[in-house]
Amino acid sequence: MTSPDTETMHGLAPVVGALPGEPVPYYLASGEGLRFETGGLLWTVIARARDTGGLFDAAFVLGPRGAEIPFHSFTGHQRSFHVFEGSAQFWLPGESRVLVPGDSVHVPPGTPVACRMLSHLTKVLQYSAPGGALDGLAGTANVERHLYAAGADVTGEVPSMATRHDLPLVAPSAEWDDTLPAGTEGYFLRSRTGERRGWPDAVNSFLARGRNTGGHYVAVNTLAAPQPYVIRHFHRRHTENFLCLSGRIWLWVNGEEILLTPGDFLHAPAGAVHSFAVTAHNTQLLGLLTSDVFEPFFDVTGVPTDDHVHTEGLIDPSVVAGGIRANPDLDVVVVGGPPDRVRASGL
Repeated sequence: MTSPDTETMHGLAPVVGALPGEPVPYYLASGEGLRFETGGLLWTVIARARDTGGLFDAAFVLGPRGAEIPFHSFTGHQRSFHVFEGSAQFWLPGESRVLVPGDSVHVPPGTPVACRMLSHLTKVLQYSAPGGALDGLAGTANVERHLYAAGADVTGEVPSMATRHDLPLVAPSAEWDDTLPAGTEGYFLRSRTGERRGWPDAVNSFLARGRNTGGHYVAVNTLAAPQPYVIRHFHRRHTENFLCLSGRIWLWVNGEEILLTPGDFLHAPAGAVHSFAVTAHNTQLLGLLTSDVFEPFFDVTGVPTDDHVHTEGLIDPSVVAGGIRANPDLDVVVVGGPPDRVRASGL
C-alpha cells in the first residue's frame, strides 16, 4: 500500500487503539492488537504489512510455562525476538540460551529457530522484516481475551508459512553474548550489552545494526533519565517504532500527545512529525527503525562507551546538536523547537 505524501502525513492524527490498515501513525496500549491463539500461545499482532507499507510486521507472543514453538525458518524474513517478561529458552542450530527480560535473539532468513516458555506469563516480541511473516495468522480465528486459555494444549505448532526443521534441542550454555557479530548471522544478545553510545543522561545500545539484518532495520535500546521534549522533527526515508520497556515516555506526534507505559507501542511512519520526552528514572525504550538509514545518527550524536548505564550529567548536551549540524545528510528534518505543551516538564 502506498504511504501518504509528506505533507499529508504531517496532518494525520495518530489512530488510537486499532490497527489502521494503512501506513499512518498509530498507537496501541499494552495487550491491544489483533489476537490469535495457536498451540497454547496467544499472539497479539501489533503491526501487519498493510499497516507499515510492507516494511515489517510485529507481534507479542504470550504463553504459559512449557509452551513451545518447534524449530522452523522463514526464507525471506529477518527476525528479532525480544523477551519482555518471564523467561524463555531459545535455540539456534547447535546452541541454546535461557533468556530473561532485555535479552534478545536475532535470526537471518533461512536460519531455524525454536523456543520454549520457562515461566508462566512469558511475553516475547517478534519483529520481522519485510512484512508478511505473520500473514498466516489471518487464517486463525480471532480471540477476544487478552490471556491464553488456561489448560490449553501446549504441544507446540510451527507458524503457518514457515518451514519445519527436525533439529536436536541441545542444552543451554551460559555465554556472556555481549557483542554484535560482523555480519548477518544468528546470534544471542544479553540485556544492556551490544555497541553502546552515550547521550546526555542516557545511553543507546545497538541490539542489531544494519550489517546484522541485511539492511532491513536497526534495533536500539535507550536507557534514560527524565528529560524534556527534544526538537520536533520528521524523517523522509525511514520508519520509527517506539516500544516502552519500563518507565514513562511522552510521544508528541503531529500535534497529539500520547503517554507510553510498559508494553505500549507507537508507529511513526516517514513524514510523521514527532518528539519525545522521558518522565521517569531508568526508563527504557526499544526503538525499531526500518530501514537502517538512520543508524549513523546514534554514532555521530553519541560518545562511544563501555559502560552499560549512563552517568547522570556526564555527557555535554551540545554533543547531540553538534553531531546533527556536522552531518547534514542524516535523515532528520527539524521543523521547530520542542512542543509547546511540555507536560513532561512537570515531573
